[in-house]
Amino acid sequence: MAAPLEGFDFAALRQALADLGADGWLLYDFRGVNPVAPHVLGLHGLATRRLFVLLPRDGAPVALAHKIELGPFAGFPGEVRPYAAWRELHAGLRALVAGKTLALEVSTNDNVPYLDRVPHGVVQLLESLGARIVSSAPLVTRFAARWSAAELEGHRRAAETLADVAQDAIRWAGAETTRGAEVRETAVQRRVLEGFARVGLVTDHPPIVGFQENTANPHYEPHEGEGTDRRLVAGQVILVDLWAGPALGSVFADQTWMGFSGRAPDAEVRRVWDAVRGARDAAVELLRARWAGHRPVTGAELDDAARGVIRDAGYAAHFPHRTGHSIDRELHGSGPHLDNFETADDRILVAGVGFSVEPGIYLEGRFGMRTEINVFLGETGPEVTPHAPQRELLLV
Repeated sequence: MAAPLEGFDFAALRQALADLGADGWLLYDFRGVNPVAPHVLGLHGLATRRLFVLLPRDGAPVALAHKIELGPFAGFPGEVRPYAAWRELHAGLRALVAGKTLALEVSTNDNVPYLDRVPHGVVQLLESLGARIVSSAPLVTRFAARWSAAELEGHRRAAETLADVAQDAIRWAGAETTRGAEVRETAVQRRVLEGFARVGLVTDHPPIVGFQENTANPHYEPHEGEGTDRRLVAGQVILVDLWAGPALGSVFADQTWMGFSGRAPDAEVRRVWDAVRGARDAAVELLRARWAGHRPVTGAELDDAARGVIRDAGYAAHFPHRTGHSIDRELHGSGPHLDNFETADDRILVAGVGFSVEPGIYLEGRFGMRTEINVFLGETGPEVTPHAPQRELLLV
């Protein structure tokens, strides 16, 4: 098992802290409230007592850890200062933080909830001990949200497999319905999960599967025997949203595929599909153009690009969520999101991060459409997964 902070790029951190005007990055965790901390530190196991680790701009790291939880710090490349009583903790913190400007996982006004990981009470405590707190947003992007080479390779394999599993499930549903069998949303769910099992992928939740009116609910979940588990018939829109990866805690792939049970969708179904596909592609095209021109781009700007296509198509009021979310070891990660709607995420997208692109249009009581791909921003530019995104509705 690797030692804490093994392989960490301290030189890059020193420069990032200088750019931020901070004396150090203070990582806090308690019972997993801040997933950024254990990932950056490389710690294994849950911190059941309060943990603070200072990664300073100058000098060696310092950990303030409870006496009963020192085991994970074997090989720590700095000083470990044990505490037990709360008075010891406060005294240790005062010595560690007084007079320093420290980066912490906080977000002003909770602008980005996925970044706002440290409780307000902890911030109050640190400020009372003489610390000045700033947001660690650029550090989280640079050191926590970026994928390793192994994670990228695992994601690529998962992405191609997910595309196959999704298309197989939609085509199976159409074929079974054509021969007169009853196919309900939960049956398609099971088909997807069986596909994952065959190829060795794991997920943390069953996929979203919806037919017709149920596709207009972005977070619809079918449940057998509850009266919402629709049967597939001719003329219905089909949505399958699925996510999985090589293992829990790995970088998952996350996709949404759309089908139609018939040969000829009506004009509005096609119009809505064209709008969401166009919005998806507009976000990717802007990212490619900015990257090629060596110009920065934020997730908020990509959200604006996608939302503009849907607005121009006349469906602005029917797109009630952000365009995409960060993906790291959590499916909805701590890195930059494609969002200028639910939040104003002005973090710059940097090489090494990944995210979903998933615009949608939802016509309540009728049908909805969403198309979802993932993008890894490599040193040479954006890489879309799967390599062949959905271009047309699957007619089954």
